Amino acid sequence: MKKRIDQIDHFRENPHEVQEELFFNLIETAKNTDWGKKYGYRDIKSVREFQERVPVSTYEDLFPEIERVLKGEQNVLWPSRIEWFAKSSGTTNARSKYIPVSPESLEDCHYKGGKDMLSIYVNNYPETKLFTGKALSIGGSHRPSEYNAKISCGDVSAVIMQNLPIWAEAMRTPPLKVALMDNWEEKIAKMVETTVDENVTSLSGVPTWTYVLLKRILEVTGKKDITEVWPSIELFTHGAVAFGPYRQLFKEIIPTDKMNYMEVYNASEGFFGIQDQCNTEDEMLLMLDYGVFYEFIPMDQIEEENPKALTLDQVELGKNYALIISTNAGLWRYKIGDTIRFTSIKPYRIKISGRTKHFINAFGEEVIVENAEVAITKACKATGAIITNFTAAPVYMESGKRGGHEWLIEFEKSPDNLERFTEVLDQTLREINSDYDAKRHKDIALQAPIVHAVPQGTFLSWLSKKGKLGGQNKIPRLSNSREYLEEIISLVES
Repeated sequence: MKKRIDQIDHFRENPHEVQEELFFNLIETAKNTDWGKKYGYRDIKSVREFQERVPVSTYEDLFPEIERVLKGEQNVLWPSRIEWFAKSSGTTNARSKYIPVSPESLEDCHYKGGKDMLSIYVNNYPETKLFTGKALSIGGSHRPSEYNAKISCGDVSAVIMQNLPIWAEAMRTPPLKVALMDNWEEKIAKMVETTVDENVTSLSGVPTWTYVLLKRILEVTGKKDITEVWPSIELFTHGAVAFGPYRQLFKEIIPTDKMNYMEVYNASEGFFGIQDQCNTEDEMLLMLDYGVFYEFIPMDQIEEENPKALTLDQVELGKNYALIISTNAGLWRYKIGDTIRFTSIKPYRIKISGRTKHFINAFGEEVIVENAEVAITKACKATGAIITNFTAAPVYMESGKRGGHEWLIEFEKSPDNLERFTEVLDQTLREINSDYDAKRHKDIALQAPIVHAVPQGTFLSWLSKKGKLGGQNKIPRLSNSREYLEEIISLVES
């Protein structure tokens, strides 16, 4: 672990050299694939040539090649044999995405990220007792592909768990046969049964599903809080959604100063970031030696046909960028769908600011997910509220009526005053987003937001109805359409 910290320090200090060397390794490795031949990888001598020849691609653009691999063809996008796919539906897409997982991406990206997470944690907390107990991780499930029975597809967490080395499997709980169950309700029951008597020292997973499990454990055991179940617990490694709105929720269910929280950026497409400092929230070191070459498209160019992508040495602090990746699994100039913002460039640290498709901009207000989460968190603090989930969408203008935003919020602990909660939410959005503030000025274009408190369990019921319980499935925080909002309202009314 100490040796690895030295290597992390190396890319912190030499980021551009590390990324350039990695870039040429990717190009050299893939030059004889069908994709490499199509775009002349053999002759590429610079990143600029690569950008000029190879288009930025969405999943839909790459799918014809991905489908060939799903059906059993090899050496299409990447030369190594692809036998696993991470199945991702994003946040709301009805159609699943199949992301190739090569042996290199599994070993040099996903597993390396997991080991680095431990290395960084131990480096920051040298007195840790993490290894005296087990890590409880909540994963998804996998099954043979509908395209080819020899290819396996599943949630990225399930792909990782299924391929863990023996030493790593021995350090985690619950048993693999429980962790990979596909029926969410049965899985929760079995996880409770098999983990309550273990000495759990750490948790990892999506905050939403982890909290559901912890609540169930307290219900079954009759304990007051989780420290009575697992006295040695000290770490929760979380990702997939911003932790800010959930922080108070976890502090109440795990009320101990020994508890540490660590964010990671681990997607189906790769492992990209780790929180490397103890005293920050949601700020992660961009991991530069995981077989991923990064590019960044400024958000004001994201809808252009040929946007100018920037390399790491060209980015600026505080700006929102769409993340573009080229990986050791054959995703080339792939638009992952996430937006990030740099909080530091020496070293390069990032915050996830949202999704390229998840925002509200019905009236030119350009509200992104990060804005919403900051405002929700502040409103909770001001009113003593604790939330479990939320979503928001526009209220479109009608004859004689102004537009606005409508929020559905599920509270674990209701605000002492919902009207005050709404005021703080609105005021915070105005403070951090000048476009929103301009539209709210004297209610010119936007009226005050409408906030509804929905019954507990509403969002889980909605996900269940859509067949999306568990795994990395998550609630769409913002949408420019009212589709999801109307579905949830109908569910509540019925």
